[in-house]
Amino acid sequence: MRRRWLATVAITMAGVLGLAACGSGGGDGGGGDAKKQVEVFSWWTGPGEADGLQAMRKIFEAKNPNLTFFDAAVAGGSGDKAKALLQSKLQADTPPDTFQGHAGAELQGYIKAGDLEDLTSLYDELKLKDVFPAQLVEQITLDGKIYSVPVNIHRSNVLWFNPTVLKDAGVAGAPKTLEEFVAALEKVKAKGKVPLSIGSEWTVTHLLENVLLASLGTDGYNALFKPGADWSGPQVTKALESFKTIMSYAGDPQDDWQPAAKQVADGEAAFNIMGDWAYGYFHNPPDGGLGKTSKTDFDWAPAPGTEGTYMWLSDSFTLPQGAKNRDGALAWLKVAASKEGQDAFNPKKGSIPARKDADQSLYTDYLADALKDWSSNKLAGSIQHGVSVNQTWLASINEAVGLFIASKDVAALQRALADAAKANAQ
Repeated sequence: MRRRWLATVAITMAGVLGLAACGSGGGDGGGGDAKKQVEVFSWWTGPGEADGLQAMRKIFEAKNPNLTFFDAAVAGGSGDKAKALLQSKLQADTPPDTFQGHAGAELQGYIKAGDLEDLTSLYDELKLKDVFPAQLVEQITLDGKIYSVPVNIHRSNVLWFNPTVLKDAGVAGAPKTLEEFVAALEKVKAKGKVPLSIGSEWTVTHLLENVLLASLGTDGYNALFKPGADWSGPQVTKALESFKTIMSYAGDPQDDWQPAAKQVADGEAAFNIMGDWAYGYFHNPPDGGLGKTSKTDFDWAPAPGTEGTYMWLSDSFTLPQGAKNRDGALAWLKVAASKEGQDAFNPKKGSIPARKDADQSLYTDYLADALKDWSSNKLAGSIQHGVSVNQTWLASINEAVGLFIASKDVAALQRALADAAKANAQ
C-alpha cells in the first residue's frame, strides 16, 4: 500500500514539475508582452473546494490581466500527498510561487527551515490586523512575524447525517453525547445500513480528534498540546476506548472524504464526521457538488459531545523564499486576503471568511450557523488540519492511527500517541 502511495506521489510530482517547467514565467509579473505565470499550489481538486478556488482565480485574473494563473493543485483530502510533493520541491529549491498551508503549527517547520518570507509588511499595507480576528493573527504569528494569509475558517467537529436513515432506524435526532451516538449507531446497524462512513486514513485521525474533544472536554483537549501533557492517563484511555467502539461501526473505508460523505447523502449511511467543507460538496449544484437539499437529504449538528466548542482550522497561502514570480504571488495573496476574494471563495468551499467584514448575507443555511458559533463558542484547534500539532507530530499520529485500524489495540495506540507527544511537544 505504501509503495503504491509513493508511486502516486512520484507520478504526480513528475507531472506537476513538468507542467511548471513548460509554462513557468519568471520575472516580476509585469512588463513585456507575454503574460507571467503564477503557480498556485494547493490540494483543492474536489467538488466545492475546486469551485471556490476557481471563483477566486477569476477575480485574480480580472485584476491582473498581465498574469496567468497556473493551478498546481494535487488531489488528496487534507493535503497529505500535496505536502509530500511540496517538500520535494522546496528541497530542490524549485518552490511554487505560493502554496496553501493550514494556519498554525503546521507552518512552523517551513518557517524554521527558512522556506517562507515574512508577510508582516503586507499585513500593514492592507491593514489585515484590523479585519482578521485577533486569535487567528496570534496563531499565525511566530516571533512577532506573520507568514501566511488566511482565506477562511473551517469547522472540524461537524456530524453530518441523513434524516431519513435516522428516522427509519428509530433515532429521534442528532445524538448529543458519545453514549447517545453509540446507541444510534447500533440502531442503524440493526437496519442494515452503514452506521458511520469513513474515507482514507486521515479521515480516521479526523474522527479521533473529535472523540478526544468529546471525551476530554475543551480544556482537557487543548491541554494535550502543551509541554508535559499526559497522553498516558486514564482520561485519554477512556477516550480511546470510545474511539475503538465507534470505529467498530464504521463501514468499508472509501477512497477519500467525498465518497464517504456521498454515502450519507445517498442514504447508504447514517453518519459521517467531517469538516464543514462537506457542506459545499453536499449543497453545490451537480456540476460541482451533489445538488442535495439541506434538512432533507442531509443535516448537521456539532459532533457528539462537542456542542459549544468550535474545533477550528484555517486555510492560508504563503510566499516561499525564491519564488520565481514573487510579485505575481503577492498579487495572489492580495486577492486571497480581500473581502471580494473571500466572499467569492467561501460560500462555494463551505467555509466562513477569515475577515470580520465579509458580507454575511452570502452565508446562509449551514454557514449562518457556523458564523454564529464562531463568534460565541469555545475554541479548540484541529490535530489533522494543522492547528495544534506540527507536521512531524501529525505524521506520528497518523502512523499510530494506521496501525490501530489494523490491530484495534488501544494500549498500543495510546503508547504511540504518548511517545509522539513527548518527542514533539515543546
